[in-house]
Amino acid sequence: MRINIDPHPLLDPVLLHTIWPVPIGDVEPLPGLSDWFSSRANPPIDRPAEIKPTVRDLLRHGGFKPSGRSKPASEYLIAAVEKERMSSINAAVDCCNVASLWSGLPISVVDAHKGRGPWRLGIADDDTEYVFNPTGQVIDISGLISLFDQDGPCGGPVKDSQRTKTHDGTTETLSVIWGTAALPERTVSTANWYIELMESVGATVRRLN
Repeated sequence: MRINIDPHPLLDPVLLHTIWPVPIGDVEPLPGLSDWFSSRANPPIDRPAEIKPTVRDLLRHGGFKPSGRSKPASEYLIAAVEKERMSSINAAVDCCNVASLWSGLPISVVDAHKGRGPWRLGIADDDTEYVFNPTGQVIDISGLISLFDQDGPCGGPVKDSQRTKTHDGTTETLSVIWGTAALPERTVSTANWYIELMESVGATVRRLN
């Protein structure tokens, strides 16, 4: 699997291709998940104070406005944990959410079989949107750094497309850690921990870049 990356002065992504041992609906839950989603967590990386404005600067580069309902996904996770609203979805999403929550970096995870290559990371054109949940709600991603496949945008640091979301039968995923060049070591440390989380439940992970 190859993913082309358009030139971007701030983007420092890590791309991961993961094979799950069985369909993710049958994968054992991530050990200690309830603790990871609580104040009892003891993550191997910290979340620096400057992570929020730095990530928002990354998303602003193409003209996108990362605020309100369009704030980075990692900020949603922090708020959900504070309100005790986090729960398990599936092994692939749970690992993604834990790593994103504590690193402060948005992470996309999509079903690799629902998308069609060639894959690419780039800025979405004006008037670009997609459905992001089962009820048909739409997000305008104009100017946002995003993941594209042959059929258009399918993921990003705010919300991933419903078209390529994981499901109980998913056996292969593609993850994008939306890191920023302003904090390059943060992307690497997040990737290393994220890989450990997925490998702890039996997944085979390959870094693509």
